[in-house]
Amino acid sequence: MDNTDQRYLVQQNKISDGDKKPPVFAKVMRSKEGVFEGVSFIKNKEKATVMTIAQAQEAVDWAKEKKAGAHEYDTKIICLGQ
Repeated sequence: MDNTDQRYLVQQNKISDGDKKPPVFAKVMRSKEGVFEGVSFIKNKEKATVMTIAQAQEAVDWAKEKKAGAHEYDTKIICLGQ
């Protein structure tokens, strides 16, 4: 049995907000075939995508390259439960 280590979330904070606003979390968009297509950021932590460390890194890399104004955000991988 394959036990995949899926326990990571991608969290994003706007740098200029400091600690005033809650963070947002990544919801990964995949095609029907399971191919990574991108990320949207949502407020609801419970609906965020739980990923492996490799999938989380892929989401962070995408957010830093493709998201408009990416330099305004601190995007990081957190362990589920943080």
